[in-house]
Amino acid sequence: MQYDHHRMGEVIRRVLKQKRKSQDVLSGLAGMDRTHLAKIETGQHSANAETLWKIADALDMPLSELFRLVEDETDK
Repeated sequence: MQYDHHRMGEVIRRVLKQKRKSQDVLSGLAGMDRTHLAKIETGQHSANAETLWKIADALDMPLSELFRLVEDETDK
């Protein structure tokens, strides 16, 4: 199985909606620019581990859970 940054973006977007947080709020909590977050969500940019850690933390979830959700999507 290979890492798919497009799928990661889709999962981040889905969790963001489930938690009813905006990109502005999430980017602020993660300490990153909103446009950078938007590019990660759309798959235009691939996030490094530190950025994914910050995003997961801002979503109130462990990074391992974020990766598990991506793996679940990949297995479908």
